[in-house]
Amino acid sequence: MTTSPRLHRYTFEEYLTLEESSTVRHEFLAGEIYAMAGGTPEHAALAMAMGAALIDLVRGRPCRVHSSDLRVRVQETGLTTYPDVTVVCGPYETDPQNKHTIVNPLIVVEVTSESTDEYDRGDKLAGYQRVRSLSAVILVSHRERLIEVFERADEGFKRTEARQGERVRIGALGGELRVDEIYGVATAF
Repeated sequence: MTTSPRLHRYTFEEYLTLEESSTVRHEFLAGEIYAMAGGTPEHAALAMAMGAALIDLVRGRPCRVHSSDLRVRVQETGLTTYPDVTVVCGPYETDPQNKHTIVNPLIVVEVTSESTDEYDRGDKLAGYQRVRSLSAVILVSHRERLIEVFERADEGFKRTEARQGERVRIGALGGELRVDEIYGVATAF
């Protein structure tokens, strides 16, 4: 019988200490710390386009749209991450262990990539869906003009999608996103 070496399990406090001194951002889950890779120019452009579109949808409301500099923690699981775009409405609720980590996003956006696509659609999506304040997770595809919205419904989360030439409704904000406007900023699509 072979045994694999035991991995060190980090505490949330150790993770925060690392983040304060690091030039690279990390995600945290179940005692493990994962370095976040840099994105492509298209990834960055799609994230900014989503941020701009969401700013238009929240105009006049007590909401703020944040870049990937905002750290979000799922209190129930401990998942701590930096979504590509985050919308928070109303006052910030911060993690009891760190005042710079919010726990009440209304909407999170992830632009997928080759290395994160499976994680974004799997464990990360499932983690986000455990946040009580969360109304929607929006996934923006890196492969094709496709925006998927997972919105909270009575029976869990309901998935809708929109492709080239279509719009997708964001119920929590009472507006729509136009796929071609979002992807228009990234020349690869």
